[in-house]
Amino acid sequence: MDVRSAIDFYDRHPISADIIRAKLGAARGHLDDVAPAELLPHDQDHYGGLAANDALAAAAQLKAGDRVADFCAGLGGPARYYAARYGVDVTGIELTPARVKGANELTRLVGLQDRVRVLEGDVMAVPLEDAGVDAVVSQEAFLHVPDKARVLREAHRILKSGGRLAFTDWIAHRPLSEADATLMWQGMAATGLVDIAAYRGLLAQCGFEVVSVEDLTADWAVILKERLAMYLTLRGEAEAARTASGHDAFYESYVRFVALVAEGSLGGARFAGVKMD
Repeated sequence: MDVRSAIDFYDRHPISADIIRAKLGAARGHLDDVAPAELLPHDQDHYGGLAANDALAAAAQLKAGDRVADFCAGLGGPARYYAARYGVDVTGIELTPARVKGANELTRLVGLQDRVRVLEGDVMAVPLEDAGVDAVVSQEAFLHVPDKARVLREAHRILKSGGRLAFTDWIAHRPLSEADATLMWQGMAATGLVDIAAYRGLLAQCGFEVVSVEDLTADWAVILKERLAMYLTLRGEAEAARTASGHDAFYESYVRFVALVAEGSLGGARFAGVKMD
């Protein structure tokens, strides 16, 4: 079955709160008195793991006491890490109801609910006040958003003067064929992909001074091969546990995605910017 929206995609994603709890329980024998660090090997659903979190935190200049918004927060893995590691307060925004519920359950499991919460909402209309946060972060998520300028304007709106935006996202180094673009949508809900120059232009247009841009394509080429193998393993585990295991189009598109990144048609980049008054 093809995806119809990002919600449809994540409702059937092979990584779920149920899978995370099951793997954590298998690793420690029970789910009592779980420390945040014990969840980290299981809940980081993004490219590059904890090292990528730290790189993004550096780009956003996170420091203790900061109020942070995590756009497209998913199951909340990075948000919990930022709170525990950097002493920040994080509000995640996530579109998929099941992932909002799962994120908050996992956060309560490790006792971080006073510093981390994930709200159900659309990053094109964020349910947060103007000029209320010090930083906005996101990882590999805007690829699902059809109007990236609206997301960047929302980040600008909720940031304080001089606030920082840091995110990673897919990049189209070359235009995709119609067949590949269709497959990326049907399997992974990817839409509206742009190149690095276009993203720079959008950031400036939406009121940001671009501080840094890092092309991550070469790193992702290695990481994504490893993630594909992980997803195939997870599919078998999820099927055995009778939880969501992903849909056929996801696995077909992921194989093609790995190939497109390896050949340099698709890739990724990390952007950092500062809100201009």
